[in-house]
Amino acid sequence: MQDLLDNIKQCTICAEHLALGPRPVVSAHPESKIVIIGQAPGTKVHASGIPWDDASGKQLRKWLNVSTKDFYDETKFAIIPMGFCYPGKGKTGDLPPRPECAPQWHKALLNELKNVELVILIGMYAQKYYLGKGAKKTLTETVDNFQDYLPKYLPLPHPSPRNRFWLTKNPWFEVEVLPVLRERVKKLLITS
Repeated sequence: MQDLLDNIKQCTICAEHLALGPRPVVSAHPESKIVIIGQAPGTKVHASGIPWDDASGKQLRKWLNVSTKDFYDETKFAIIPMGFCYPGKGKTGDLPPRPECAPQWHKALLNELKNVELVILIGMYAQKYYLGKGAKKTLTETVDNFQDYLPKYLPLPHPSPRNRFWLTKNPWFEVEVLPVLRERVKKLLITS
């Protein structure tokens, strides 16, 4: 697996499309029990090279109810974005993840992870890619129907501070989804 991670970290397949150049960010271990599949690194993560090393990551750890130490323990969490590099700035935020990454690397990575019991799908790109036709028309519908995807997948909105409006508009998320997420994560971490 280390060879695969090294190859990913040296990947340049979409370099010509990356304003800040390639800097793939990924974290995994053959013993990982939980996989977090998000969108793509932001500028802060691009600079640090540490996945979820920003305000979104802080919120995600709060949602999961895990310490920073546990979150970055690769035997517990594999962190695999849909796009491994910062995709650049768009009109209303970051551009979508580059489409080359997931088809190029995800299957090989997931094949190395033999102990995965939960895949957390953060945001629309991860949900559409992994749930396919099983994804609902909107992210809100998909997250609201999270029980349909358990025990393997658990879809979440992006924990970005920009999503405050979504969280305010959908109070059921904190009441219905977060307790299930936290319980599943706690159970899996106890057995690791």
